[in-house]
Amino acid sequence: MLTLRPSQPISLPTPPPVSRLNRSANRPPSCSLTFNHSTSPATATEVSNNQLIQSLCKKGDLRRALSLLSQESNPSQRTYELLLLSCSRNRSLPNGIAVHRHLSLNGFDQDPFLATKLINMYSELDDLQSARRVFDEIHDRTIFVWNALFRALTLAGYGEQVIELYKRMNERGILSDRFTYTYVLKACVAAEGGTVLFKEGKEIHGHILRHGYEDNVHVMTTVVDMYARYGCVGYAERVFGEMHDKNVVSWSAMIACYAKNGMAYEALELFREMMAEECADNAPNSVTMVSVLQACAALSALEQGRLIHGYILRRGLDSILPVVSSLMTMYGKCGKLDVAQHIFDRMDVRDVVSWNSLISGYGIHGFGEKAIDIFREMIRSGTSPSPVSFVSVLGACSHAGLVEEGKALFDSMAKEHGIHPNVEHYACMVDLLGRANRLDEAAAIIQGMRIEPGPMVWGSLLGSCRIHGNVQHAERASDKLFQLEPKNAGNYVLLADIYADARMWDEVKTVKKLLETRGLQKVPGRSWIEVKRKIYSFLSVDEINPQIEQLHALLLELAREMKEEGYTPPTRIVLYDLDVQEKESILLGHSEKLAVAFGLINTSKGEAIRITKNLRLCEDCHSMTKFISKFTSREILVRDINRFHHFRDGVCSCRDYW
Repeated sequence: MLTLRPSQPISLPTPPPVSRLNRSANRPPSCSLTFNHSTSPATATEVSNNQLIQSLCKKGDLRRALSLLSQESNPSQRTYELLLLSCSRNRSLPNGIAVHRHLSLNGFDQDPFLATKLINMYSELDDLQSARRVFDEIHDRTIFVWNALFRALTLAGYGEQVIELYKRMNERGILSDRFTYTYVLKACVAAEGGTVLFKEGKEIHGHILRHGYEDNVHVMTTVVDMYARYGCVGYAERVFGEMHDKNVVSWSAMIACYAKNGMAYEALELFREMMAEECADNAPNSVTMVSVLQACAALSALEQGRLIHGYILRRGLDSILPVVSSLMTMYGKCGKLDVAQHIFDRMDVRDVVSWNSLISGYGIHGFGEKAIDIFREMIRSGTSPSPVSFVSVLGACSHAGLVEEGKALFDSMAKEHGIHPNVEHYACMVDLLGRANRLDEAAAIIQGMRIEPGPMVWGSLLGSCRIHGNVQHAERASDKLFQLEPKNAGNYVLLADIYADARMWDEVKTVKKLLETRGLQKVPGRSWIEVKRKIYSFLSVDEINPQIEQLHALLLELAREMKEEGYTPPTRIVLYDLDVQEKESILLGHSEKLAVAFGLINTSKGEAIRITKNLRLCEDCHSMTKFISKFTSREILVRDINRFHHFRDGVCSCRDYW
């Protein structure tokens, strides 16, 4: 018996010559599992060897299967299929090439069925060049062969190539099936360099409708997912709403669409609707749970999250790593770091995502040193950090003001871990230095970047300039941002705030005029609070809430108490041309103040109040919430777009560094 290492190809003898003419004459018009490649009855030995090779492949013994192949003169199509599958499972490209060579010499080089298996094998072994060569050399390109290449290219991120091939296939009159549509739709969001093929995706959606696939649940679910990834929530809603049949994947895709596009409340509402219609086909799975937990995390909906956690335990989904990591993230973002840590400690198996969830949790709460300790523990455990790991730990350094530690970690990325910084990492470094008022160093980081900075990096610099009132760097950053994101009103508002702090009123008017001329509106401040398992939403200067008069009365009373202690509201941050009293009224109408007042009125004495804000916490809200926590003896947790603020006894956990 010949022995060899799993990655070492066996030297297979050349099969006996076979008449190509006879093989072509006996080949059926399309691929078939019963493809007969012999003009004479197989001997008992040949049948026995084929069965033995197939059995060894199923058992995972590729070495012995290949040894027997060298003795087999007439392998069957099924034998080759299982050998190729076994090569994929064993990650053995050399042996896969050897099997490919053997089947070609044995007359199977034009078998469409085996061509699909070869393309799949080469794709899974990261040899796209060979996969494409198999496709190019096969004469009878059935839809299965096309689909195999579409799948391979889509998985590798070559979406544009898939679309070009799809057009060629249509020109040749080959009809698509549901797998074709699934792959090409996914290709539209998997194009090279992150290119968005929105126009092509809509065209393929049209093809689907014209060819009668609008009732195919698998195809239409992929359409929903495609629009979700484009951020086109309205399109996704329409497709989902028109689906006659929905399965758990359909529901999960739409829930994920809401969760990933900043519509967490809608995600939870749809999940409730799904549960109301629950049957065998619609029972939520692990993918559903991940999206729902993301929605709970986005809203700091702790009680909702606890209910979901109970459901996960009852369904036995608590052993699935993505679900467990999402649970940790949810508890961390709801202010229950101790629970997140407890879940992590009880995990039998941890992947890098689990570690990242814990690092990020400590980071957003301002525990930078603890986050760094966990990062180092992860490396000691043998888990290699991912690019996301560095985003999490650098963000933790930024929130805690750990500049030197952050710089050392950034330098270690390429030197120690072979990870080259991307735009997110540079944005973290600019944020780290900028928050520490080392704006010249932050600008130097941008100047030295080997890749284009992009809006994320310049946005980090502009945000830091807002904190420290640096006009010079702010003007440079905003010039870049106005070019890169001409319709992002937030950048104009930030620059106007910076000018207002510097009392440059003419410049404030100029920026406001730009906003008006370009028809842009500031994203309104919005806050959420969970009370008795229900989510309540507040907009700044909200007059719709039925308790609005009570909320205003309470806030006015609290503001009066603060003024008696010497507090003066920072009315300069209101950019409208109004008198002082009107500006103070606008400040009192900020969404987070309304949410705090609502929590004080509608929760039990001593109960913690948890609020989520879609923007950075403003100076006045921060000061007033500190006062309220002391005046009412309440713990108040506010998570803004950057980090967590724990208010207790008149002190914030951020130490006024945010």
